[in-house]
Amino acid sequence: MSAFTIATAAQLLERHHLLREIIHTGGWTLDASDVPGADNPIAAVTYDTRTVTPGSMLFVKGRFRPEFLDGIDERGLAVYVAENDHSDRTAATGLIVDDVHKAMSLLSAEFYGRPQDELTVIGITGTKGKTTTAYLVHAILNDYSNQRAALFSSEQTCLDGRTYTDSKLTTPESLDAFRMMRQAADNGMRYLVMEVSSQAYKVHRVHGLTFDIGAFLNISPDHISPIEHPTFEDYLHCKRQLITNSKTLVLDAACDHHRLLMQDAAMADVPVAQYAFLDGTDDTTGADSRSGIRNLFVAARPDPHNRMGFLLTADGAELGPFELAMPGTFNIANAAAAVAMALKAGVPATDPAIHAIERVSVPGRMERITAGGNLVVYVDFAHNYLSCKALVDEALRAYGNRNPRITLVAGSTGGKAIDRREGIVKGADGRAEAFYFTLDDPNFEDPTAIAEEMRSYVTDPRAETHVIVPREDAIRAAIEDARRHADRFNVVLLAGKGHERRNIINGKPVPYEGDGPIARRLLGL
Repeated sequence: MSAFTIATAAQLLERHHLLREIIHTGGWTLDASDVPGADNPIAAVTYDTRTVTPGSMLFVKGRFRPEFLDGIDERGLAVYVAENDHSDRTAATGLIVDDVHKAMSLLSAEFYGRPQDELTVIGITGTKGKTTTAYLVHAILNDYSNQRAALFSSEQTCLDGRTYTDSKLTTPESLDAFRMMRQAADNGMRYLVMEVSSQAYKVHRVHGLTFDIGAFLNISPDHISPIEHPTFEDYLHCKRQLITNSKTLVLDAACDHHRLLMQDAAMADVPVAQYAFLDGTDDTTGADSRSGIRNLFVAARPDPHNRMGFLLTADGAELGPFELAMPGTFNIANAAAAVAMALKAGVPATDPAIHAIERVSVPGRMERITAGGNLVVYVDFAHNYLSCKALVDEALRAYGNRNPRITLVAGSTGGKAIDRREGIVKGADGRAEAFYFTLDDPNFEDPTAIAEEMRSYVTDPRAETHVIVPREDAIRAAIEDARRHADRFNVVLLAGKGHERRNIINGKPVPYEGDGPIARRLLGL
């Protein structure tokens, strides 16, 4: 691997039409050969001034204040990459660029020796199901490769096929992502499965990265706010970037805006594999007359011999019966997506690794807690319209024959994804008989105001609505209320937190016992 230097960095930026000028002690230039030390190897890359060491490249981004650079020369800064001139604060060479986030992604990949070229990289996007699907396909690939599959998910990160640590972002900052890819490649990993958020494309965390397989699961309005996506069109546009940055697309045949997504793939000459959950009466094989580039169809159907199971076929060939540890038809659809990705990644349809999906459970996803009698509690990360609707759908699918009384306990985040507040309610309105609106990461907003706003979206005049801000108290009240209705079968849905053990309040994480532990304690388990 050739040395990564100021000169090679400048050349890369110029090739991608990002470099505006190079600023150094001798003046301004576009020719790196004018810069003293331009051929010295860069020792480290960082976006945090506190971690600068001799020979470092610093990316100036985000909420940066110029005074952060004071004294930086004494710590050996070699070069900074920024959208503005900072020569009044440092004598280090400056690579001035049009977009520092794009530059950071390209340069980080190069600094770490393009580790993505040593891995089969799978990227998964969608409004709902990214995490679950990532775990499912990772399980198949890890089993098939003898634990040589890495994972970047919103829940956990795995770089060696065995060790899992908590994640901070759905899609890591580009510099961190390429650093971890390098570590994974050096650990002998053959595959990388990663979630790709809309924000990853909005702020260029995956700029320049081509996925061997990209999966587009579903789409519905989410993350609409002044600090995320101003409109649904912008949200969908960002999601769609995965398609043209993938070598193969895996797509839900029933996905909203399917025609548009297929057009994206056709224009970029990206072959499409499709999947679907079919109700058992639909005989479609997935052929789509609008595209001549479909090359695989994975179908999931209910298993007539196992109410909790399903059957999978790939282009009509039976893969066998399956049963997931996580309930829900939406998880069966996720499983079909995962199998389609695994097949496109080279796993034979007859390999027993396909059945690794049956052993997967994801923290805080469709966790069912039973205590006997007429009460069951679900803990799920459902935090938008699509996921909340799917959660209620599953409760009715599993217990509809018992005329269940459904109670929803939910809140919504402060300062972002404002559309979720109505979406969560809409997903349950007309089907839940009781709502308890409560705290869920209010940040700098008033949690009572958020809860009252959510309450205002309930249109069912028969539904009971309550605002109880302390989340533990809301869960307690919902369970006690269910017990008072012991003449009915009760399903209490604890939505939004999953397995999270903190609430973000006034910009700081505040420890929280967790929905599951609280429910078990209240149920005496």
